[in-house]
Amino acid sequence: MFYSFNIVLGVILVVLFLVVFNAIKILREYQRGVIFTLGRFTKVKGPGLIFVIPVIQQMVRVDLRVVTMDVPSQDVISRDNVSVKVNAVLYFRVVAPDKAIIQVERYLEATSQLAQTTLRAVLGKHELDEMLSEREKLNLDIQQILDAQTDSWGIKVTNVEIKHIDLNENMVRAIARQAEAERERRAKVIHAEGEKQAAQSLMEAAEILATQPSAMQLRYLQTLTQVAGDKSSTLVFPIPVDLLSSLMGKKT
Repeated sequence: MFYSFNIVLGVILVVLFLVVFNAIKILREYQRGVIFTLGRFTKVKGPGLIFVIPVIQQMVRVDLRVVTMDVPSQDVISRDNVSVKVNAVLYFRVVAPDKAIIQVERYLEATSQLAQTTLRAVLGKHELDEMLSEREKLNLDIQQILDAQTDSWGIKVTNVEIKHIDLNENMVRAIARQAEAERERRAKVIHAEGEKQAAQSLMEAAEILATQPSAMQLRYLQTLTQVAGDKSSTLVFPIPVDLLSSLMGKKT
């Protein structure tokens, strides 16, 4: 009789030990436990040491750290009908563990699918030039749309970065030709502007020389001196009659 009692007591102690052992849960600083009692949501517990009543209560662990998620390459047709492949990276974290478990099934997969569709929808509203030159603005637009849609899931989208925009070879060559044509246009504009400024300067110089005949004669003589310094060839340089008249007038 006494022996049977000891066996029963031992079994009870073992069962109690197993119950207490299973009831003790330890959550790290970045973890929270969503507690369900008989299938109904009770509270969010953690971090640290918590107790969960076996059979009656269940706990789902949720990680609160920032998740870095690669958005797979998406086929996007821009507003000007250019087909490109775009991939991105998404940064988000759970801010309401109860919503992330109750409001959506597998919130990681749901966020990934939503990011893919949003990426295609937003970029499809812009032309190729805007995709290439206004990435910061596009990143912000995508982030704000995702953050608004995932708010009911208890998820905060902190950042979205477009990583690569891949073009086919034909489009790359077309963009290169366009860039070369743009450079040639700018070079011609700069050259024409330089010619215009030079013509303006020459016109102003001519007006000044026209009002000062002696200055014109000095300039003529200076030119003769420069040409005479070059001994590689013989030059016949005409002398204006008005210059001779001026010199002869001075001698007389």
